Amino acid sequence: MLLDQNAVFSENQTVSETGASTNVVDMTAAGNAVPGALFAVLRTGTAFAGATSIVFALQTADASNFSSPTTLLSATFNATQLGAANAQLLALPLPAGIKRYVRAYYTVTGTVTAGTFSCFLTDGVDMK
Repeated sequence: MLLDQNAVFSENQTVSETGASTNVVDMTAAGNAVPGALFAVLRTGTAFAGATSIVFALQTADASNFSSPTTLLSATFNATQLGAANAQLLALPLPAGIKRYVRAYYTVTGTVTAGTFSCFLTDGVDMK
């Protein structure tokens, strides 16, 4: 699996409250450097504690400030799923409808006291 730092939304980002990923990916920056499908991958780093659930959404927009975001895909993860360290929670091909900018958005339920996510785009998925 190839990992490009310009395609990383979150790298061991602490997620204790609702909010966007640390980074936004500009899909025009790479041009056509990556032919074929890209996959969105979401992994835990540090296990989450105190979260009832977290909704992960992959959002896209025409403007970098995401004034009118569109959700491309979303998934809800419960406390049991979030309680595992270094777990791959999601690996899905990017759906149609991508605009220039893409980000991850995390909606937190519960009082999170620990937990990190890494989220990125890649051209191949390590299924381990």
